Amino acid sequence: MTTDQGLIFAILGITIALFLWGRWRHDVVAVAALLACVLAGLTPGEAAFAGFSNPAVITVGAVLILSFGLQTTGAVEAMAQKVLPRQGNPLVALSALVLLGALLSAFMNNVGAMALMMPIALQLAAKQNIPPGKVLMPLAFGTILGGMTTLIGTPPNLIVAGFRAKATGSGFAMFDFAPVGVVVAVLGIMFAVGAARWLVPVRIQAEMDSFDTGTYLTEVHIAEGAKAVGKTLGDIEKRLEEVDGQIVGMVRNDFRVTAPYPGSVLRAGDILVIEAEPEGLGPTLTRLGLKLEEAVDTEGAAEPTDPVMADDARTQPDGPDLAPAEPETSNPVDGDNDAAKNKEAEQKKVAPNSDIVIQELVAQPGATVIGRSASDLQIRTRYGINLLAISRKGHRSISRLRWTDLQAGDVLLMQGLPEAIAGFAAEHHCIPLAQRSIIIPDGRKAATALGIMAAAVLLAAFGLLPAQVAFVAGVLGYMVTKVIPLRRIYEAVDWPIIVLLGALFPLATAMAETGAADLLAQTLLQQVAQGDPVLALILILVATMTLSDFMNNAATAAVMCPIALSISSQLQANPDSFLMAVAIGASCAFLTPIGHQNNTLILGPGGFRFGDYWRLGLPLEIVVVGVSVPVLLWVWPL
Repeated sequence: MTTDQGLIFAILGITIALFLWGRWRHDVVAVAALLACVLAGLTPGEAAFAGFSNPAVITVGAVLILSFGLQTTGAVEAMAQKVLPRQGNPLVALSALVLLGALLSAFMNNVGAMALMMPIALQLAAKQNIPPGKVLMPLAFGTILGGMTTLIGTPPNLIVAGFRAKATGSGFAMFDFAPVGVVVAVLGIMFAVGAARWLVPVRIQAEMDSFDTGTYLTEVHIAEGAKAVGKTLGDIEKRLEEVDGQIVGMVRNDFRVTAPYPGSVLRAGDILVIEAEPEGLGPTLTRLGLKLEEAVDTEGAAEPTDPVMADDARTQPDGPDLAPAEPETSNPVDGDNDAAKNKEAEQKKVAPNSDIVIQELVAQPGATVIGRSASDLQIRTRYGINLLAISRKGHRSISRLRWTDLQAGDVLLMQGLPEAIAGFAAEHHCIPLAQRSIIIPDGRKAATALGIMAAAVLLAAFGLLPAQVAFVAGVLGYMVTKVIPLRRIYEAVDWPIIVLLGALFPLATAMAETGAADLLAQTLLQQVAQGDPVLALILILVATMTLSDFMNNAATAAVMCPIALSISSQLQANPDSFLMAVAIGASCAFLTPIGHQNNTLILGPGGFRFGDYWRLGLPLEIVVVGVSVPVLLWVWPL
């Protein structure tokens, strides 16, 4: 062993130990390892950051942005609502849920796919009376397995493709991973879904959020051509029950009906007052093809007259029976000094900014909004923001949303520019709540996001553009069409992953150039595999899988690829077989909650403990090895 080999082994050993220790973040450890290689003379200083120009790093960043667009526009939510069965056998519903999660994770970030499917999984568990963990763990494992089926499904695949390009001159194509990955993913999902009933322990569910706002009361507008036109209120109520929502009122021709007749046929222009959980707002609007009343106004439609509602009343089947309401008036307290502000805000209303966000604010005791309505406060005209919904525990207002007097403790769902919402909160002593994913679907943007993503995938799949170029072009498409607000483009990138990848590539290069990878591979071949290529393939797969259970999967792939290439070289075997084994092993972290972020996501909601994962995870990893090795030898023969 040479001095350089000893140094790289020492750096690699310390790096892996720090990864497993978990005290420092992975990107910090990777940068420290890179600097150690430079100081030890193993990596030239001018090449220290060459890893950041690697196509895998660029592609990962671009895919993260494209995935973020699919999430925030509600495209995935709309797909889920159309594909997943609403009723039926629990096993069929769970299978459909996990398969959809796997399909999504094949083309978007695994963690993003899991985060989007989690609320749906919890709704399924509640409706089918299944412990949440028995739904969440198969879903987490399924989204991990789905990532191994395409080039962009997970960062390890991109890393493996990068090492192949360096070794052979060309990387793997978009669907080169599919022949093995699809077989392993489908059979793995079938096992996970079928065995979860017996192998996933029942735990008490922990709270998902640090706060509970209760249900929101909001108003939705039935536009021309909406799915709800011509349906009865009873039909709509049945659909709402699937997302735990209910209709508590209706407005027709400026009359409010607080107990509408279920047989009433809905018309274009009607406004439904809906009560729903925060996470149910998106599915509610998606299923019914409806829009929030304030969102309709913002798009440039004529602002409807806002009635002040009288006493509670009921309607007859043919229509409402209420006195007409008063029109909206300005609050004289605000005076005429706000004319300029009003004009500016109205201009914003006519041409809405693409950087709008949705934020929850709580009215604390003593806030100046208490006792005043959105109309009194002139929220839209003065601040250029919209009040989308109000959550008030234990009390349901009988007034129209914008005419409801606010109370201490009310949670307000606001839509507008971040600085406008922050200014309103500061002026009126409202407290912004922690960010969480309340997605209000936008059909146009969702269709645009799906179209751009599909175009990028096709360009890469048919080799018309390199993968990194195709997906960066997709990001540019997002920017031009403003699918994502421009200020949020870079927020969508998981920068610790980018730094981790960029820092580890030079470390892997140093392993190869110093001969350390060849030395380690030779030792493994002689002492363990004893020259048998099939045993060597199994060894690489199991070793990668084991490392991935305890350290970042991208880091695992970067460490194991040089070893796999060296083993294939010494055996004069097909390097693709060994690289594919690394790709599969890096995507199979099922034994611990720290092996993959999807496993970590379900730790609290499922009420799991550290040792709960191996009960389903270990048999699943055995299934993966048993299935993948024969398929690997058939698709990528040695």
